Amino acid sequence: MSLPEIVEIAEIWDETRTIRTFVLDVELTDAEPGQFVMVWLPGVDEKPFAVARPAPLTITVARVGPFSTALHQRSVGDRVGWRGPYGRGFSLDQDRRALLVGGGYGAAPLYFLAERAVEQGVPTSVAVGARKALDVCYVERFEALGVEVLVSTDDGSWGERGYVTEVVSRVIAQDPEVVIYACGPEPMLVALHRFCLEREVPGQFSLERYMKCGFGICGQCALDGLLVCQDGPVFTVEALDGLRDFGRVRRSATGRALPIR
Repeated sequence: MSLPEIVEIAEIWDETRTIRTFVLDVELTDAEPGQFVMVWLPGVDEKPFAVARPAPLTITVARVGPFSTALHQRSVGDRVGWRGPYGRGFSLDQDRRALLVGGGYGAAPLYFLAERAVEQGVPTSVAVGARKALDVCYVERFEALGVEVLVSTDDGSWGERGYVTEVVSRVIAQDPEVVIYACGPEPMLVALHRFCLEREVPGQFSLERYMKCGFGICGQCALDGLLVCQDGPVFTVEALDGLRDFGRVRRSATGRALPIR
């Protein structure tokens, strides 16, 4: 167990109306794409966030509850605590093209993976989906890496009209020799999981669950008999196959089982 290190917020970027990126004044030398850190606001709470970039440590946060609202109210120069990195990340396949699929702010954790793929010479495409154009983030950053970026929105206000899973289906039809790496709403991951099983396409998915400790003690992030903080947050298609909780159940701060919508 590690104690939080207190650091300053070096930069803040507005991504969308409800999403902000925070750059902390610290560099991680041992993080892998898909891993997460615990971020602490004294007197508020501590929450997990995926590493969008390791150096400097960058996280992207959607304003969805009390903690994220409090973090959004912080300014450059304010201090926060962090510890980590934790969890199992993505594992790149050097022999197949990488297809990164991000739903909403789930695109942010995939940026670290895209950087790593480009560094290693793995051909990479990124499919970014959101409800509307105002909810799309990270597209310009992916484009700056020189990778192919495909955008879809539910209402057609940016890119193709429809779900990002439809874009994935078309890409796979053109080139089935890919690995899908995905992060986003769990219903999207369930659809991609079914797609991978039907098409026999390898896939790795990053799941989100409520976490208190981040290293396997509290058990709040239970997924059937697995712990998302240790066995994940990235799981292969095979590891998720047959799990009752996947796509159906999450747990509240009290451990109560809640349906995933």
